[in-house]
Amino acid sequence: MPYCEVDRYQDGEQWEGVRLFYTRHGRGATKVLLVVGLAGTGKSWAPQIKGLTGSVEPADEENAAAAPQTADEETGGAAAAPEDDDGEGIEVCCFDNRGVGSSTILPQKSHYSTTIMAKDALALLDHLGWKKAHVFGHSMGAMISCKLAAMAPHRISSLALLNVTGGGMECFPKLDGPMLSLAFRFLRATTPELRAHVDLDTHYTKEYLDEKVESCTRREVLYKEYVKNISSTGMQSSCGFEGQLNSCWTHKMTTKELDTIRDAGFLVSVIHGRSDIIAQLCHARRLAERLAPAARMVELQGAHLVSHERPEEVNNALMELIKATKSMTTPHEWSSQPENTSETGALISARPVILMIRKDEAANAAVAVYNLLAKLQLSFLYVIGLIMMGFEHMRNIVRVMKPVKVAAIES
Repeated sequence: MPYCEVDRYQDGEQWEGVRLFYTRHGRGATKVLLVVGLAGTGKSWAPQIKGLTGSVEPADEENAAAAPQTADEETGGAAAAPEDDDGEGIEVCCFDNRGVGSSTILPQKSHYSTTIMAKDALALLDHLGWKKAHVFGHSMGAMISCKLAAMAPHRISSLALLNVTGGGMECFPKLDGPMLSLAFRFLRATTPELRAHVDLDTHYTKEYLDEKVESCTRREVLYKEYVKNISSTGMQSSCGFEGQLNSCWTHKMTTKELDTIRDAGFLVSVIHGRSDIIAQLCHARRLAERLAPAARMVELQGAHLVSHERPEEVNNALMELIKATKSMTTPHEWSSQPENTSETGALISARPVILMIRKDEAANAAVAVYNLLAKLQLSFLYVIGLIMMGFEHMRNIVRVMKPVKVAAIES
């Protein structure tokens, strides 16, 4: 299996290598790196891999490595298409982030951050021999992609951010009864069956899950697939999950980093599901606004896994980004296209919808109260989360310390 060794960390006196498992798909001069989100593996990108390359089957690694060198503008002389290829194809690489799947699982939270994982992705680009690539990230993977773009803008052909937030407090979903119920169910999901139920409810819209697929609903079909996939790979280790979660919580893009991305010259697409309950749409709009004029906002009917729920629309948006890059479209041209709604329901806008403050004292007071309530809501959710985690921790302590009854032995 193909691995990329990124770096080494010290555990006492023993040094162990950090290895990333990756797969390559398709062949061509256009290179695409897919960065997956929290608790996901590279397989999560299957709808996009198929849409971009035509197949989900991995390419022959040996033949891909032996492909002749070309002076293609995007690869900068890296391995590209074979002699019988016209160079118009797309080669995709997806990988498992540290802490999940077949990649190295590190024991401490300090081994995880979006900056560290961006360096992982950069090391993978070096390992592949790709001097430039289109970088598409989802959720936590979009946070990692932002860090990578700020860290090495000269390695980015274009940037697509799917269901992204700014990290930290923005990772908290909207507080309501159903969300608190889902959070509690997630903490107790210790089997593939329980985890599958929670994943479906948090990643897809109810309308999508309730749609009929032949004699059953899509929920029933996806449930079986989720249980099968989770059972085959096993539940993510607690240290891997906590480390990746910590990277989301500590993620923050500075003004300087955002300025670097905005001024780098490559095009950006911010793609989001309108019904996403994990990453709220308002945060993605705000990020797109801060990256203007390089960024275009694409809103779709869907939830957090809009890439699965609306694969054709997402793939069309990604292909449009690739084509615009090839045609040397400037950021201003990219963002100056008029707002429109496609036939599939995608709202495409270079000017994200933002709340305008009127020059009216009453209106300003209302906005101030609204912002205060929003902050209190996030704080309250954080406290509830701490209480729930503390409760689970105390239960585990009581369970461990509970004396074991031993039957008396007759003398």
